[in-house]
Amino acid sequence: MTALPKHKYSLEEYLELDANSEERLEYWDGEIFSMSGVSNQHDKIEGNLHFNLRLQLKGRNCRVFQANMRIKVPSMPPYRYGDLSALCGDTKIEQIGGVDVITNPSLIVEVLSASTESYDRGDKFTSYKSIPTLCEYLLIAQHRPHISQFIKQQDGSWLNLEFNSLDDVLKVVALGCELKLADIYEDVIFSPGTTSWPPT
Repeated sequence: MTALPKHKYSLEEYLELDANSEERLEYWDGEIFSMSGVSNQHDKIEGNLHFNLRLQLKGRNCRVFQANMRIKVPSMPPYRYGDLSALCGDTKIEQIGGVDVITNPSLIVEVLSASTESYDRGDKFTSYKSIPTLCEYLLIAQHRPHISQFIKQQDGSWLNLEFNSLDDVLKVVALGCELKLADIYEDVIFSPGTTSWPPT
């Protein structure tokens, strides 16, 4: 994630730029950030996740959205880009600045990188919590098998579960399915000794 050259952009300027850009651009407090450009590892993980979810959800009234789908985030308008989002039931779409924006995801996934991890764990997650339908958030590491799963509880708090082995199976509560870490990380090459945690 990199900021474009310093200039205080209006929301209208941002919407026009984003609608006509081949990059994914996010807006916050007058600044525009480019969310494009991912590593080979990131791309593999994102592709594996999308494929495995689509496979499991086939025949059900569920949708899995890739990174280019915009997500309406009430506390951080006009919208954000997640690496993946999904829901079961009817998809609700709103037009913002002439583009389609999903308003009711139940699951959002971010694949972490060194430049975005603190943002994805901190401010972005805080803003995502303002989405009324969101009940699950996954943060997926690239450098070793590691997934942080956050599940919204009835009292509004978030339960945090950690998965650190390729043998682990994660239950996706929002979609009623399961994901094997071995499938999510298929063809991803790790440094020696990092395929389980703690390292052996």
